Amino acid sequence: MQDLALVINLGSSSLKAALVDSTGAFPWHSGRSLQPEESLDGVLSRWLEPELAPYREGITLVGHRVVHGGERFTAPTRIDAALEATLEELVPLAPLHNPPALKGLAWARGWAPDLPQWACFDTAFHSTLPAAASTYALPAELRQRGFRRFGFHGINHQHVADTVAAQWQQQGRDANKLRLISAHLGAGASLAAIRGGRCIDTTMGYTPLEGLVMASRSGSVDPGLLLELLRDGMGEAELSHLLQKQAGLKGLSGLSGDMREIREQAAAGHQGAQLALDVFRQRLLQLIGAMAASLRGVDVLALTGGIGEHDQALRAELTDALSWLPNLEMVIVPADEEGMIALLCRRSAAVG
Repeated sequence: MQDLALVINLGSSSLKAALVDSTGAFPWHSGRSLQPEESLDGVLSRWLEPELAPYREGITLVGHRVVHGGERFTAPTRIDAALEATLEELVPLAPLHNPPALKGLAWARGWAPDLPQWACFDTAFHSTLPAAASTYALPAELRQRGFRRFGFHGINHQHVADTVAAQWQQQGRDANKLRLISAHLGAGASLAAIRGGRCIDTTMGYTPLEGLVMASRSGSVDPGLLLELLRDGMGEAELSHLLQKQAGLKGLSGLSGDMREIREQAAAGHQGAQLALDVFRQRLLQLIGAMAASLRGVDVLALTGGIGEHDQALRAELTDALSWLPNLEMVIVPADEEGMIALLCRRSAAVG
C-alpha cells in the first residue's frame, strides 16, 4: 500500500491539494480558484473528495497549511480539539487565510476521521527572528500582549532556504555561511533574510499586511495615514477591506492585482499600470536593501512565487538595479509549499 501524505493548502480564494509519497514525488497535484458564487465547503465535497477517492486507501496522514500560528506554534503540530480552538482565537491575525484553513481541517476530519492530521504554520520558520527584528517599538504592556512581528510565507521560505543550501553543498561551498534573500513574490509578497539556514529578518509583521506592495494588499503604510482615515470616519471593517482587498497593485493601477495585466497595460501606455510597476519595484528594492543590511551582505537572491518565477522583465530590472551588490547570484526556485508541508509533517510524525 502506498504511503501518501495528503496536503491541503487553502488560500483566501484558492484551493491547492496534493498527494506526496515518501520519496517526495506527487502522484496527484491539483488546484483551483474559488469563484465568488462558490462556497468552500461545496468545493471540498464536490471537487476534492471525488478527486481523492482513487487514492483513499493509500493516504496515511493529512497536512494542512495554516498561515498564522501566533507565538505558540513554531513547528508542525498534531491537530486535536484544543489546537482547533486555539486557531479560532488566532483568526483576527489572519482573517483572509486562517478561516479557510479551519474549514479544511473540519472537512478532512469528517472525510477521514481515522487519519492523523497535522498543521504546518507559515509563521514557524520565522520563530528564529532575534528580538531586534521581531519587536515593535511599543510600550511593554502591549508587547506582553503578543504585539510583535511574526512573518509569513515561512513554509516556502524554508523550502527556498533548503533548496539553495543543497545547491551550495553540491558546489562544495559551505551552506552554513550562505547569506540568502528569499523573495516570495506573488499575490502575497514577502522577503526573508536567511543566514546559515536560519531566518534573521523578514518584511511581513504582526499580520500579512506589512512590507511589500502586493496584489490587493497595501504593504506598509504610515500609521498616521490610517489614523487620519479613522478620524475621517472610516470604520474598522471598511479600513480592513481597503487595505486587504482594494490596495496594492489593484489600487495603484485602477485595474487589477494581476501583474501580467499590469505589464501589458503599462506597455500600452496606461499611466496607472506604470505607476503600479514603479511603486512595486521601488518598495521591493528598498526592502531588498534592508534585508542585505541585516545579513551584512548577500550571496544569493532567490526569486519564487508566481511573479518571482515567471516575470522575466522584473528579473532584468532587478539585475540592473542591484548591480551595486558585489558577486550577487540570482536564482529561480519554484515554490513548493505542498512538498515542504508533507516533508515537515512526516518528520514530526516520525519524532512524535
